[in-house]
Parts: sequence; structure tokens; C-alpha cells
Amino acid sequence: MSLRLINRSSDLKKLRDEGYDIEIRSGHLLVKSVPYVNSKKEIKTGTLVSTLNLANDVTVQPDTHAVFFQGEYPCDKDGARIARIENQSQRRNLGTDLDIDHTFSARPVNGPYADYYAKMMTYVAILSGPAQAIDPNAKAMTFPLITAKEDESVFNYIDTASSRAEINVVSAKLELDRIAIIGLGGAGGYVLDFTAKTHVKEIHLFDGDTFFQHNAFRSPGAASGEELEQKLPKTEYFCHLYSKMRRGIFSHPVNIDASNVEQLRGMNFVFLCFDAGTKKELVVESLEKFEIPFVDVGLGVYLTGDSLGGIVRTTTSTPKQREHVRAKSRISFSAGDGNNEYDRNIQIADLNALNAALAVIKWKKLFGFYHDFENEHHCTYTIDGNKLVNEDQA
Repeated sequence: MSLRLINRSSDLKKLRDEGYDIEIRSGHLLVKSVPYVNSKKEIKTGTLVSTLNLANDVTVQPDTHAVFFQGEYPCDKDGARIARIENQSQRRNLGTDLDIDHTFSARPVNGPYADYYAKMMTYVAILSGPAQAIDPNAKAMTFPLITAKEDESVFNYIDTASSRAEINVVSAKLELDRIAIIGLGGAGGYVLDFTAKTHVKEIHLFDGDTFFQHNAFRSPGAASGEELEQKLPKTEYFCHLYSKMRRGIFSHPVNIDASNVEQLRGMNFVFLCFDAGTKKELVVESLEKFEIPFVDVGLGVYLTGDSLGGIVRTTTSTPKQREHVRAKSRISFSAGDGNNEYDRNIQIADLNALNAALAVIKWKKLFGFYHDFENEHHCTYTIDGNKLVNEDQA
């Protein structure tokens, strides 16, 4: 099946996005897993086959109203043959691995079929209607897994979520060459979870620590005991986890310091998800020098009585606006001296996820995926009162 052909033809794309199992084979369009009733009043599934009329690898109006069918002759719910579409029943070969058993004719009333969606849906309705009268769950919309080749997508299977929502043009704004996530101890794992589901070509992970048992309780997904026993570097663990879905995730099992900070040069964007300290100051200064936009996240959770309070912070820095980072001390460079509430090490999965979500939303705003009217560069969420404050507007 040619994904490019389907993506370029709105009628074929609509069939796929609605969950029909379609394939292009030997110059024909196949709609598979179509339920129908046979003469024994049993529900079976067959395949509708149509010739495919193309111009420059894009579908044009179908050149015939007839279709072929693989399977037994379809009947109504009582087992009587559906006579109104009967044309010819004879086993024939239409090409490599493409045999058909019947030819059907359902001529449209108002001229030829407008496109292949209209044509194939007409026959799907005729065949599956009796099956659904017996079993309402007998549907041709099976939502099959649709794999993608490396030159067609960063994903191992295609992004049907964007196409179903008709936001492919918007999603394409995030087809950046490379981004980096520094730190995978809490929020960084969720940043990866969210960005891995975009069309970014390369996601580079930097963290020199090991994925231990306590990490499993504040990270996305569910690590098995066997995985924890392997004591993998965090970057290796997350690379393996998300390689199930996509390509282009790179493991760098090191902490960023003066010896390797140059690896960040050329990134389109960087997420800072690690503790404060002199290394963070080095990274911030380097990103400013490289003219790379970034978001720094912070989580300050404290115990008060027998419950927790705290603040989630998201600070953005771009080449157009950086002064607030130091002028207002938005990012702490202190090495855990206890005076900065974001230096606390209480990690809660839902707050990590919220911190990551705010950071990723801001990233998407910067690249035009979301509207950004206020253009804030500093955001805090206070748990008590659900208070969300935007500051440092451009």
C-alpha cells in the first residue's frame, strides 16, 4: 500500500481515517474486512475491489460504477441473494495475488460516483446492512494498524490522529530537525512522552543517571520488575520504551558539562528538566550563546502538616527575550542550598506531568501550533487554589 498515494487522494484518505482497511494492490483499490451475510445466514467478511483511476498519482472520478468482490455471494439477513447488484459470478485473477469471485453493479441514480469514497461506501452499506441487522457490531471499520516506512514518517505506524482531526498542516509545524531534553528524572520523561508523539525528526536525551525503582513511580508508563533489574541508563530505558512507536530518539547517557555542552549546538529547541546548580548556569549561558530557545521547568513541593503544597514553574527563554531569567531570578543556579523552593526533591507524577505539559504547550506556541496571545515567558501554577499566573509577557 502506498501511503503517499493515499495521503494525496482525499477520498482514499477519508476511507482510511474513518477506520476502513484499505490497500492499493495491482492497480486496484481494496476495502477489506467488509461484513456480509451468506446463504446460510452466517456473518462473513470479504473484500471489495475496484479499478483505480489516477492522474499523476492522485485519484480522479471513478471510470466505472462496478466493483469486484472476494467471498461468497452476499445475501440479505434471511439468506436470499441480493439480486439488485448481481452482475457476474466467476473466479478471475486481476493481478498478482488478486483474485475475485463476483462482479457487482450498483449504478448511482444521479450520474457517476463523485469519488472512490462515495463509490466504496455505497457497496459497503449494501453488503454490511444485512449483517448489521443480525449483529449491530458487524462493521467494516476495523481501524487496522497502518505501518510506515522510514522514508515516509518518523513513526513506525502513521499518525492517524492528526489526519482524522484534519490538523496535518498544523502538526507539520513541529517537523523540526532536532530537539533536546536534558534530565529524565521526573518532568523530562513526560516531556519525552508528549514530544515523541509529534513529528520532530530527532529527539536527543541527555541524562547520566540510572533508571531505578523510585523513578518508576514518577515517570510515564509502567516499568516491569525485570526492566528495573537491568539498571539501564535512563536514556537507554526511555529510548527502548518509545522506539516501539517511533524512530529518531537518541540516547546520550551523560550529564551536560563543559566537556560536552557543544552537543547542544544546532538544536532547534531544548527542554531543561534537571536540578539547579552551576551546570545549569553553564547550559543556560551556552544556549544563549548558541541562540537556541529553551524552557526550564521547576517543581517546588513541600510538606505542610499531613498534606503537600507547592508550585509548578515553567520559564521560557528565546533569543528575543532573555533578560527576565537573571533580572528576576526566574531560574535558580544555586546548588541546593535550601533557600530555593524549586530545589526540593519531592517528586509527584501528576505534578511532573503538569510541569511537562506546560513546557510542551509553550514550545508548541513558539512554533505556531497553538495561539499565543499573551506570549508569557514565565508561568507558575500553585496547587492551593489552582492558581495559574502568567508573567514576563513579551
